[in-house]
Formats: sequence, structure tokens, C-alpha cells
Amino acid sequence: MKYGICNLSTIPLYEASDNASELISQVLFGEHYKVLQENKKWLKIKLNYDNCEGWIDAKQHIEISKEYFDLLAKTDRIVSNEFIDFIEDEQHNLFPIILGSRLPFYTKNSFEIKNKKLSFNGRISGNKSSKKSIINAAFTYLNAPFLRGGKTPFGIDSSGFTQMVYMLNGYHLLRSASQQATQGEVLSFIEESDPGDLAFFDDNEGQIIHVGIILANHHIIHASGKVRIDRLDHSGIYNADLNKHTHKLRVIKKIF
Repeated sequence: MKYGICNLSTIPLYEASDNASELISQVLFGEHYKVLQENKKWLKIKLNYDNCEGWIDAKQHIEISKEYFDLLAKTDRIVSNEFIDFIEDEQHNLFPIILGSRLPFYTKNSFEIKNKKLSFNGRISGNKSSKKSIINAAFTYLNAPFLRGGKTPFGIDSSGFTQMVYMLNGYHLLRSASQQATQGEVLSFIEESDPGDLAFFDDNEGQIIHVGIILANHHIIHASGKVRIDRLDHSGIYNADLNKHTHKLRVIKKIF
């Protein structure tokens, strides 16, 4: 089996080995993965962080050893906490990275990828934080455009939004809304929730398709068209701009 790491700001992860295929997620800088299948132009990979599987362009693959992969899996996850910033190599070349990018083996403003020394002087995060910090991180993405499969402030979906916000605060969520709904403790009523808890929403077939972060005073921040704030009640999300409920509430969960 082969292994790899992302050394670009982001790599698109497709459902099939075709640029016209649906974007199912994104691989951010510093994320590592297993290679499950390959052909001349494409690799099917499985991300170590959330087990998400999809196809990437083989030209964007950087191979690492199994020993390096295993070491990364055991190392604390330190990530950038700037909307966008730059890393610098020993030749003083600059490379852009996005909020939530991983900085492998980070210490004292430096880190490395495959023994290549890199420096980063921006803000970092990784330690478990409070619910207040989760809300602050959520507001960082406010008005980011919706992008199915997206995980960045330049395009993000509902579960990518919750996953990234929680990850910035040291907590691990799976990739899709239905997967995230299997985590945490069920709450019976909105009144039992705290700001920072998660609310999940289903379709007419009962499939969980949407998730958002609960705010104070019966509001919610979520990605629908853009990352926005709406009212939350026992029926679901009420969009005042459209003057109607847009999402049907299924379950509320406390992750920690």
C-alpha cells in the first residue's frame, strides 16, 4: 500500500476519477492519506483524519513512507488558525495555506514535511477549547459561500463547516452530517442545549442531510447558500429572508 500527504493549499477530492465528478471533500495542506487504488491519472485515497474516500489527480500526490504515515497519525494535530497565511521554505519561497491546515511536527514557528523544513509565524490551534471558542471560530466562516464538498472559507458545506470549526478547537468530527449525527449525546429539547452544540436536520425520507451549530437565544449558524445565522425552533430552521422553514429538525447533540 502507498501513502501520501498534501503539500498544496488544498486538493479536490472527487467521487469518481473524473474532473467532472462531484466534489465530495477537500484535502487541506498537511493532511495525510492511504492510497487505495490507482490508475495512470488518478488515485483513490482514504484520509486518515476522517476516513473520507475519494479520487485525487495523481499529479498532486506526494508519496510518504508507511513509517512517516504512522508517525503522523500518532502526533498531535496542530493547525493554522489564520483565515489565510503563508509558509516559507529554507529558500524563502512562500506558499499559501488556508484556515485549518495541518502543520506536522510543529515546534517554535517551524515544522517539516518529509524532512523539508518550513516556517510559519501565524496563529495556531490544536488544544481542546471551550464552547465559547467554538462560537468564535464559527463566526470566522460567516458569509463564506456554500460549496458542496468544501472545507474552506472560500467554499464550504454544512458538515464541512461543523467539522472544521470543531477541529480548530481540538475536537474530532466525521465528514458527513449523517456520520456526525452518530457522535455525542442526544438532547431531548432545544432548551437543554448550549451554544456550540449541534443540531441535525433530515429530508422527507428521514435521511440526515444538514447540520449546524446552535447559538444563544434560539439561533443557529449553518451553511445554506452561505454560512448564515437563522432562527431555530422545534420545527427546524426558520429563514426570515424567505419567510419560511427551510430545514426540518431531527436531533440535537452535545459532543462534549
